[in-house]
Amino acid sequence: MSDETEVPPELRTLANDPLNADPSIEEYFGDSYARVRAFAELLADQGVLRGLIGPRELTRVWERHILNSAAVVPFLGKGTIVDIGSGAGLPGLVIAAMLPDRPVVLVEPMERRTTWLFHAAEQCGIDNVTVLRGRAEEVRESVEADVITARAVASIDKLVKWCLPLLSPTGSMALLKGRSAPDELDRGKYVLRRAGLTGAVHEAPTLAGLEPTTVVTLSRS
Repeated sequence: MSDETEVPPELRTLANDPLNADPSIEEYFGDSYARVRAFAELLADQGVLRGLIGPRELTRVWERHILNSAAVVPFLGKGTIVDIGSGAGLPGLVIAAMLPDRPVVLVEPMERRTTWLFHAAEQCGIDNVTVLRGRAEEVRESVEADVITARAVASIDKLVKWCLPLLSPTGSMALLKGRSAPDELDRGKYVLRRAGLTGAVHEAPTLAGLEPTTVVTLSRS
């Protein structure tokens, strides 16, 4: 998408406040709210122009992207978090904003998106991230993950093949998935068995009234 893409003013205005009128959103994020809000507003302001989100998504940045990403946080255990295919910073930058004491590594192969990730982290005061340009299979010598996350990157079986070399001996994966997660997990059962991983599907709620996010966890058998 070119930089000349215009965002209708009414969409830009709505993007800043679709759920913010409800004080429960600030309560949900607690101490991390200022950082998370700064990122949400930056994504709403620049995301379409940079080709990170579509124009129709501006009215639901919080619901579709920020809260959806935040839902994975309870499943992240301890240690270094590595987000594969970070793209717009979803869920990686949201996670880093919410867990400022945890090291978070953002792995992204596209240069323009790594540029965005550096920019967004700096602008939003998210200083616990490292950005690596490359695919998962290309950074295995550079990072070891205690937890791997991914959102809208690839099927479970492919993610396991790409990411297993990055996992620490006790590492796990927490993947944001859709309603077809149980079927996807079943299709990948042979890959999981060879990798020594056990999968489980979880409903991850955020705010009352919003559909729960689906999280698939993969742990050492």
